[in-house]
Amino acid sequence: MPKKELPKVTVTVDKIVGGGQALATMDDGRKLFLWGGLPGEKVEVQLTKKKSHMAEGVVTQVFEASQYRVEPRDLESFLSTSPWQIMKPEAEQHYKAALIEEAFELHDIVLPDPIEVEDPGEFYDYRNKMEFSFWWDKDSGQVSLSFYKRGSHGKIPVSGSALARPAINAAALRLLDILRARRVPAFSLKTVIIRASQTDQVVMQLYAMRDDFASLSEAELQQLDVQGFELIFSNPQSPASVITKRLQKAGDVTLRDSVLDVPFNYAAESFFQINLPVYEKALIDMKAWVKSDKPTVDLYSGVGSIGLTIGGDNVTLVEINESAVREMERNIHDLGRDANAVPVLAASESALEYINGESQIIVDPPRAGLHSAVIEQILATAPERIIYLSCNPVTQARDVAMLSEKYGVRHHKGYNFFPRTPHIEHLVVLDRI
Repeated sequence: MPKKELPKVTVTVDKIVGGGQALATMDDGRKLFLWGGLPGEKVEVQLTKKKSHMAEGVVTQVFEASQYRVEPRDLESFLSTSPWQIMKPEAEQHYKAALIEEAFELHDIVLPDPIEVEDPGEFYDYRNKMEFSFWWDKDSGQVSLSFYKRGSHGKIPVSGSALARPAINAAALRLLDILRARRVPAFSLKTVIIRASQTDQVVMQLYAMRDDFASLSEAELQQLDVQGFELIFSNPQSPASVITKRLQKAGDVTLRDSVLDVPFNYAAESFFQINLPVYEKALIDMKAWVKSDKPTVDLYSGVGSIGLTIGGDNVTLVEINESAVREMERNIHDLGRDANAVPVLAASESALEYINGESQIIVDPPRAGLHSAVIEQILATAPERIIYLSCNPVTQARDVAMLSEKYGVRHHKGYNFFPRTPHIEHLVVLDRI
């Protein structure tokens, strides 16, 4: 029996809340978290989830539009990847500053200065990495690129993303031509990850659901026209693009970019910043707070793009991802830093001995924030300064609140690393009090 579709409701949007959704109140008093609406708008919303105390939904029609509304570039798919395409850039900057302020207010922390969010310059064509899924078009009988629909398990066909560097979209379409010529069914494919350097060198990983998926021929590789390509079998039991077995490798699958004139190597699956121009702005600001005469400990260090650029001449870099550490070690060697840059393959919470009162600490953790053991070690050893870059102000504010018994906020600033999305990076410099 098909699942009964939830009703549509008409509401007036109150505000933007943490996580990037808009908030409204339905006629029955329930709070409604919705995508596709802006404060002050009267909208029709298709409910996607309905509980006794709240509901969720997606805007299907706008009756009274905000002055800050604009037409999204990805008209059919923007809700999947970048739901803030509907607002003017100046509104986006304002709401991101407000979300930072709200996150810290929740923990009774008053930031010492007005919140500034660095203008990204480019609001589109900035992403150097994209991951596309696949979808079967019944009408044409062929595979298409796709994204998942927000609020459901369904997919929506796409021809690219307005956020991606054009070289990525072009490479994705060349791959699609090859798959269609082969008449490859969508169910045999999982995803494709495509990365592009700042000079538009492209590498690609195609994740297949079968370990006998046929390798690309020389002619197909020439048609694909990328620097490097890997065909990967990915366990179909996992929804993620996990590497179970590498089936084919062609060309050079390592990209190279410079960060503040320091060259870095990174693999397609390694963590590397999505928006390098804005990242460099953040690093320049962070560098002003790094003391050159003190050793630096860089936690959650990835391939070393923070510690090896601004960490000074005595830096320890701690990272849990083996692939990232391999690239980090290569970067250290290529830079001639073997004597003064120490790579450590470990989770930050398992490398607490490197956190001490003689070092300055740089942290750039995942969205979950700092591990409680890291916070406890910082409080126990009391380093003079903590430089904390975060992709999630909510968990950053939580961590700052726990550190506040010994630390005060000396400096803070927001960075719009991910324009057209609700995500925001925030820098806090903490000094021992």
